Amino acid sequence: MLLQIARARTPWLTHIARAIKAAGSGWGITVLGLGTVAALMIFRRWRHLIVFLGSLFVLTEIAALVYDNVARPRPVGVSIIGGWGGYATPSPPVMMVTIIFVGITYGLVVAGRARSLAKKIGFVVVAIFGLSRLYLAVDHPADVLMGIVLSIAVGVLAFRIFTPNEVFPVAYRRGKTAHLDVTGRRGEAIRNAVRDQLGLTVMGAKPVGLESSGGSTPLRLEVEGDAKTYVFAKLYARSHVRADRWYKMWRTILYGTLEDETPFQTVRRFVEYEDYMLRLLRDSGIPVPAPYGIVEITPEREYMMVMEFFQGAVEIGEAVVDDQIIDQGLDMLRKLWDSGVAHRDIKPGNLMVRDGKLLLIDAAFAQVRPSPWRQAVDLANMMLVLAVRSDAERVYNKALKYFSPEEIAEAFAATRGVASPSQLRTFMKADGRDLLREFRALAPTHRPIAIQRWSVRRVVTAVTTVLVIALISHVGIEAFLPVQNLAVSKPSECLPSNTLILAAQAVPSAASLPCIATLPSGWKLAGAIITTGRAQFWLDSDRAGRRAVTVTLTDRCDVSGAEQVPSDEPGATRYEKPLELTPRLHVLRSYVFEGGCATYSFDFAPGVPSSFILDADKALSFIPRSMLVDYVERHVGLALCGRGASCPV
Repeated sequence: MLLQIARARTPWLTHIARAIKAAGSGWGITVLGLGTVAALMIFRRWRHLIVFLGSLFVLTEIAALVYDNVARPRPVGVSIIGGWGGYATPSPPVMMVTIIFVGITYGLVVAGRARSLAKKIGFVVVAIFGLSRLYLAVDHPADVLMGIVLSIAVGVLAFRIFTPNEVFPVAYRRGKTAHLDVTGRRGEAIRNAVRDQLGLTVMGAKPVGLESSGGSTPLRLEVEGDAKTYVFAKLYARSHVRADRWYKMWRTILYGTLEDETPFQTVRRFVEYEDYMLRLLRDSGIPVPAPYGIVEITPEREYMMVMEFFQGAVEIGEAVVDDQIIDQGLDMLRKLWDSGVAHRDIKPGNLMVRDGKLLLIDAAFAQVRPSPWRQAVDLANMMLVLAVRSDAERVYNKALKYFSPEEIAEAFAATRGVASPSQLRTFMKADGRDLLREFRALAPTHRPIAIQRWSVRRVVTAVTTVLVIALISHVGIEAFLPVQNLAVSKPSECLPSNTLILAAQAVPSAASLPCIATLPSGWKLAGAIITTGRAQFWLDSDRAGRRAVTVTLTDRCDVSGAEQVPSDEPGATRYEKPLELTPRLHVLRSYVFEGGCATYSFDFAPGVPSSFILDADKALSFIPRSMLVDYVERHVGLALCGRGASCPV
């Protein structure tokens, strides 16, 4: 196939192919990859970003295993007319271009026609890029195909498992990702489940209160009856459980053990807990919605809690707050304290007013037998909510009927920043008055209560999170850098091998190639880089130090200033150039032969005697290129293009 493509080469096509290859292998792919990361951050698609970088990390690890174990040289039997670096399988540039387009398609493009179009565009771009590399003969067809297949398999699988479109849709409309679409198939499933499990016929479903709800999808269901009858429902999915887990983990990292931050593990437990808390609060005399039951939409994936709908009620932020409402709010907190329950989410969106009666909703985060700190914060938040619609002094004087001055002082000493829900903080900021300061001035003086709680769990979680993010970021950013000089791991022993064939392809004019004969005790191959025009490897020594010897093969070398000495290698002229003798030995030795030059750089640690050069001499030797040409001819039936084997194209 490569021969057929090579026969179609023309100067203008070669120029275009090299430009395309440069864009996909150089800084162009770096800009595209980091641009994708930046776009995901700008649009706050954090889950998609983590999946993208995570899939990139997994792909890199899988590809590294294939790369090192296959160790395939570049194509033979056809002239390579483009730059390359390292082994061929799988093609790293093709792999990176493909995974980036997978990230763009599944992380930034809306599902539907737009995503289908993005897939087609991505396919065309990857195909053109792959064809350009085949045209230049830097990759085999299988290298390109494997790079594409690995990238699509890892990337698409990761996005479909961890960011399914049904749960985490890519959308450019306003709204929280917690809010699920209740039309189409999900809407039909909701109607069927409510009918079969609760005996109610749903006539319509409408999302309500989305602004103040981030942990579920709140719905108002119209059910069949003599008149318009409504019930309230909260739809939970596995995404809400994962969000709860992330939310509590970040709170643990940022603020320590403020309270019980144990996350729920299943959707079923999530909804069961709220149903239980509603019944407990109702039994304690708290005016909460009457629970009607739990509906299973999809086993272990989606559940819905159905309860009473407070028809005609408005949020307290839109209601007139008089003395009666203030008394009801403070009495509600007193009952919560006496019952040993904390609501943990006292905010305007969870307090409703209907016909002069204050009502409490959303018991999802309520807690039995809370800490004194948690109860104190609930009291302060209730007083703040009431004061936003009235004034601090009025609420404080009313509170003295239910709580002691010391209890109120303790509440405001414990409440600041994250202790209040974000919606309440927004209301207080818009109000303009410093209500916290006013309440603290009215209450007895109390030293601030720290909200930071250090624990082993907090430290371990924080350190682990930082390390994981750093590792993924490092691998991700490193993967986006131009892929040219990939290391090779197989030793360059003085026998025909894929690594030496690759070195022969790097410098096709060289009549001989440096290789490793026998490593003396204490010496080891530390690394190698083989790329267009250069093949290099280096040795470490337990006494001479790291990179004690570096061997570089090129087509020519500069021997100016060097002294010619008798050569120990047949067919090669030897030059020596001491750069430093003390305190450390640094000598350059060059072997010049037909079509090439091998340079040995001896760079020993201080105090190592020059006699160590004899050990290095024992480790290094040369292999004739003709031996590799014969080996490729016998085993592959193709020519190792260059000296001793011409190629038709």
